[in-house]
Amino acid sequence: MCFRPLTRAQASLVATFGGLPSGFWWLWAAQLINRACGFVMPLLAFYVTDELHLDAAFAGTVVAATGIGSLAAGPLGGILADRYGHKPTLVGAQVATGVSMTVLAYAYSPWALLLGAFAVGLANNATRPAHNALISDTVPSANQSRAYALNFWAINIGYSVAMLSVGIVSYTGYTALFWLNAATIMISAILIGIGVPGRRPTGSQNPSEKSEGFSVVLRDRSFIAFVVAEFLVLTILFQNESGLPIAMVQDGFSPNTFGQVAALNGIVIAVLQLPLTRIYTRFPESWVLAGSSALIGIGYSILPLGDSAWIYGLSVIVWTLGEIGNTPTSFAIVARISPEHLRGRYQGAYQLAWTGSLVVAPLLGGWVIHSWGVDPLWIGCLTVGLVAAGAQLGIGTRLSRRAENESPGQSDPAEVS
Repeated sequence: MCFRPLTRAQASLVATFGGLPSGFWWLWAAQLINRACGFVMPLLAFYVTDELHLDAAFAGTVVAATGIGSLAAGPLGGILADRYGHKPTLVGAQVATGVSMTVLAYAYSPWALLLGAFAVGLANNATRPAHNALISDTVPSANQSRAYALNFWAINIGYSVAMLSVGIVSYTGYTALFWLNAATIMISAILIGIGVPGRRPTGSQNPSEKSEGFSVVLRDRSFIAFVVAEFLVLTILFQNESGLPIAMVQDGFSPNTFGQVAALNGIVIAVLQLPLTRIYTRFPESWVLAGSSALIGIGYSILPLGDSAWIYGLSVIVWTLGEIGNTPTSFAIVARISPEHLRGRYQGAYQLAWTGSLVVAPLLGGWVIHSWGVDPLWIGCLTVGLVAAGAQLGIGTRLSRRAENESPGQSDPAEVS
């Protein structure tokens, strides 16, 4: 009798972490190490305004330059991943990211900053289609939702460590953080190169399928509608990298305080991701996506209630609960509905929602704050979140039924070195 709680805890751990191949855990460890020193992108707006003494509008433009680079990165990364393999594309893009991030540390003129930010955005986001497709290659389809949730967990554990550590900028300066971030990206590339089995591009034996490209993805209307809805959600979510730091600067907060507030995002995910994932799986995916979109908007709508660090922290906690539901669920849906020979392209097309919002979010946030102040931005986030929630109810239902009724190339991984 007294051992039942221990037995239940052990069963819960096995259900959460057990049964996944070693290649996935190499990916997971590389992701964690990379994100734990991911200082540069969250602090980029602070770096431009605080260190280089440029205005908030230009800081938003620099952040947007990374998004412009990432716009090309999604399709490019997807094409390279399908053509040359998911693992080689991922490792190569990580090396390019480390190099470009080091160069950005020494870019001081406006044009150099914009070009450097563009290069970092291009290289860094070219990793994402290959990384997500490599998870699908490595993990059997029955366990992919859990694998994406664990990957998201690693991202945010690392993010919380990075944000709690940003205070070291007062001792080291910003340049050292650029170097440290670049070094851990290189370490991640080495770990993936050594530990993750690769699959050679399978292509297709069907001649008509060999000629298929992004046109097939673009004709998938339900999928494209899903990408548009996710774009709206992510445009709100990414105010944490543009609107939020700019607003906190205007309220007189230091980079260290911003880091502590931002770290709540990773802490909440580290603590609640796994139990909430088990709860979310009891509901239809369309409900999870819609509820998550609404929560993200509601989270930002809390900010007009005050300008203290506690209000900022409460906002982060609420929209993080929405992020926990949205991100792994959406990636798992894309993996399940995409044909194997187009898996990289589908992930690349979905990446456009992320990269497009990286362009729009900082431009929109900086412009609204500069023109009208912060409160209209947060009310707009609530409005867009509720609109996206309504769209996700219908779109998510269609895609979930399609994923249940079809098996588009979802073979179990056949690992090939």
